[in-house]
Amino acid sequence: MPGMTDRLVSGLLSYIDTSPSPFHAVASARTLLEEHGYQPLDEGDRWELAPDGKYLVTRNDASLAAFHVGTGAPADAGFDLIGAHTDSPNLRLKPNPESIAHGYLQVGVEVYGGVLLSTWLDRDLGLAGRVFVERPDRGHGAHLVHIDRPMFRIPNLAIHLNRNVNAEGLKLNPQRHLPPIMGLEGEDAPSLTETLCSVLQRAGVEADEARLHSWDLGLCDTQPATMFGLRNEFVSAPRLDNLASCYMAVTALCRVSGPRARTRGIVLYDHEEVGSRSGQGAHSTFLSDVLGRLARARSPEGDALERAIARSMLISADMAHAVHPNYADKHDPNHRPRLGAGPVIKVNVSQAYASDGRSMARFRGLCEQADVVPQLFVSRADLACGSTIGPITAARLGLPTIDVGNPLLAMHSIRETAAAADVIAMQAVMDAYFG
Repeated sequence: MPGMTDRLVSGLLSYIDTSPSPFHAVASARTLLEEHGYQPLDEGDRWELAPDGKYLVTRNDASLAAFHVGTGAPADAGFDLIGAHTDSPNLRLKPNPESIAHGYLQVGVEVYGGVLLSTWLDRDLGLAGRVFVERPDRGHGAHLVHIDRPMFRIPNLAIHLNRNVNAEGLKLNPQRHLPPIMGLEGEDAPSLTETLCSVLQRAGVEADEARLHSWDLGLCDTQPATMFGLRNEFVSAPRLDNLASCYMAVTALCRVSGPRARTRGIVLYDHEEVGSRSGQGAHSTFLSDVLGRLARARSPEGDALERAIARSMLISADMAHAVHPNYADKHDPNHRPRLGAGPVIKVNVSQAYASDGRSMARFRGLCEQADVVPQLFVSRADLACGSTIGPITAARLGLPTIDVGNPLLAMHSIRETAAAADVIAMQAVMDAYFG
């Protein structure tokens, strides 16, 4: 077990460090899948799918689906699916971001998702995402960018100028208080676009300010993911919500060996943190398009997808709220998941989570098979809970779904805290599901 823990957790930490944006998360997942024989497909091509074949497809470089085709037709055998999301709350760069204020070079940012804003102050921040560069006679090319050195900082206001901050709390206006500083005004100060072009040029891309047309970029923590605690039992990292689930889903699919009747697959969506309403989010046609093509490849009948869905299940894997030792009253007394105590089944009768009695029974069976004891989370009756891709996907496709996740502290902070033991436990359940 210690050796397995070390390998899995070190793999997770590496995946997080190489995935500072949804585009990097998909690229890193794709690399892992291709190393295990998964062949890339293009949505614009005709697909030739072989039984026991392994394939992956991406949409807009930020969402990914991968599947190990079963020996049985999906209309007869169904799908076993795991879903997660590639995006995390952060600060995104505005299209025209640069400004000068009182001698400081700054950049404008937008808040993406439910960011715990105060945690982004006084941190060493880098920049990551993709940029589009004009290519002579070939349109625009997308290039990944990751500046992992300290380049930006959002300084706190000194307590001497904000005497009541500890008693009254820190109040941040996103427009006024979040623009980070990146330099001092001066004739020799490079612009942000010049800096981006230099980074691209070092990567072998012909780029200058005239060719740099657009970007999807966000700030990111430059401190690597790590472990801490008396026995290194904790994982401290940015973007654990929800790259931890992405990594375990990819790992489970990579571990699949040998043919099975049912088709096993994963879907990693972008834009969950802002409602999933995009061309590649859970509200999109991405998963239904992929499953429809899989179903019709073996059963050309018009109802092939509907028959397959009726025989399928989705595990929606997202992180869950662990009980905080200093704020235990924020949890329902009978539903207080603990770090290190196993996967969490998330329940909400108003359908913020998609779990129901049938899907919970199956997941409990998988836990028994993996020798894992699950936990339960239900929000306090006087507190609203968040939601996931689970209800969206279930409603869109009629897909039986359960919402689960590993317990997490400081969700939506720039750095979150999980337990190494929970990585092992959830991985065992996902392996049993695909086994």
